[in-house]
Amino acid sequence: MAKAKSIRTPRDEGQITSAKLADTVRSVLKRVRVDRRWDIPYLAGYSRAGRTIYIDRHLPRTFRYRGRRIRIDPFLILHEAVEIALLDKLDLSYHDAHTISLLTERAAVEAAGIPWKKYQALMAEHIKLAESKRLRRVPPRLNLTPYLDEKDLALLHKMLPLMYKDWGREK
Repeated sequence: MAKAKSIRTPRDEGQITSAKLADTVRSVLKRVRVDRRWDIPYLAGYSRAGRTIYIDRHLPRTFRYRGRRIRIDPFLILHEAVEIALLDKLDLSYHDAHTISLLTERAAVEAAGIPWKKYQALMAEHIKLAESKRLRRVPPRLNLTPYLDEKDLALLHKMLPLMYKDWGREK
């Protein structure tokens, strides 16, 4: 029996770096577009066709951490793109797809040198703000899977009339 050869890999192969994140987000952005014109109750979501990623219009584009200005969108774009792929291509349940997407988002956040708890606190603060604001504009093509899976019927009751009010206006 032949002895198995060991394969050497670069030390950073398993690490997510800021440069790798930027490359990945650029790659994703070639396949989807980002739309920040709408009220998105869970801060980010995607169209039913998976070609548009929506980010809430009130969510700041950046935040400050240790004197650096950090862009938020790349983390959310990565999360939503992974979630779309897992739902559409592998037919995973929303819960499983979201869990894996959250782990991917966390790895990207930590690769940027931001503690996950700090980022989570920031997102929780903005989710609370989004919940407290009255919905005015919800994209007609927003995929409702997360809201249905969470059985967030009160929120769906508010969202659906707004979605149909803007039907045909989303371009």
